[in-house]
Amino acid sequence: MLLENYKAVRRNIDEACARAGRNPENVTLIAVSKTKPEENIEELYRAGVRDFGENYIQELRQKHDDLPKDIHWHMIGHLQRNKVKYIAEYVTMIHAVDTYELAQTIEKEAVKHNRRIPILIEVNVAEEDTKFGVSCEEAPELVKRIAETLPHVIVSGLMTSAPFVQNPEDNRPVFRKLRQLSVDINNENTDNENVEMKTLSMGMTNDYIVAVEEGATLVRVGTAIFGARDYSHKQ
Repeated sequence: MLLENYKAVRRNIDEACARAGRNPENVTLIAVSKTKPEENIEELYRAGVRDFGENYIQELRQKHDDLPKDIHWHMIGHLQRNKVKYIAEYVTMIHAVDTYELAQTIEKEAVKHNRRIPILIEVNVAEEDTKFGVSCEEAPELVKRIAETLPHVIVSGLMTSAPFVQNPEDNRPVFRKLRQLSVDINNENTDNENVEMKTLSMGMTNDYIVAVEEGATLVRVGTAIFGARDYSHKQ
């Protein structure tokens, strides 16, 4: 069932790309496996899936230790500065950086492991009080400051968590605004090797199809693949 669900989501992504005139190879589907057992990940892994997203550090560490080392782990949840050290050696990308201080900590840990860590700047496009992220107005300055002072941190793009809505079309303006912000920031940093702006992480189970139509390069889908989550053992 998991594999069939995954393929169905992937098929929807491919169809959305066709409508938007995009190459489906430019959209990565991240299977959000938070709170899900390792057996679920192993099932998808055996079918060739490599990109998985986690929200909780302890759970991510355990799964990394137990599962194949060629898995691409995406830290997609809010990250506390004192937890960066636990994932800096192997995390593929940190999706939710919204302060310079967090980026500084990532820089410090990246140096220890002699690597450059890709990050995304989290933007609260819809300006929801309950969500993290910088404003659209604050994002360009944060990108510039990180890129000019933290050489082991690569600003690979932007991410957002759009509002939960009944009609996914309601989030189209949110995704469109993030895409335009990415273009604007890229135009301001064309000579900075620490800014890539190739990644737009936006779209989840409820609205990933619209997000792809609006330019998402990473979509974070959990429920549509794994089913509803059990938070009774939340890390």
